[in-house]
Amino acid sequence: MNIYADKDYYQNKYKGSSLSSDNELNKYLQEATDDVNTLTFNRIVGKGFDNLTNFQKDIIQRVCCQFADFKFENADVIESILSSYSINGVSQSFGNNNLNVKVIEGIAIPFRLYKLLGQTGLTCKNARYYQ
Repeated sequence: MNIYADKDYYQNKYKGSSLSSDNELNKYLQEATDDVNTLTFNRIVGKGFDNLTNFQKDIIQRVCCQFADFKFENADVIESILSSYSINGVSQSFGNNNLNVKVIEGIAIPFRLYKLLGQTGLTCKNARYYQ
């Protein structure tokens, strides 16, 4: 399966630097693509990435790069089975009640990225028509 944002896009257009090795870059960009496909109900796969509007393609590529960075930088927290913990008065929580991160279809995504992806018109669960 193809990834929506490749190494060239990540490094030269997005100007990403968090993912330095090719293995990390490919892994996290593929994971971001897979998650974007889930969040868009595989509409991109069904329609074909090349058949989307330039606006949709640009947003999807930007979301994939930012999402890959997020997944890399927060891998330990995302993979944790804990939804919250507290040690000596310091606490951390992760889940649907967090204003910065949403868990949708089991995928933890920054809320702002999900809203950005929503601008494509591909995330509406009950949409009969999408462009």
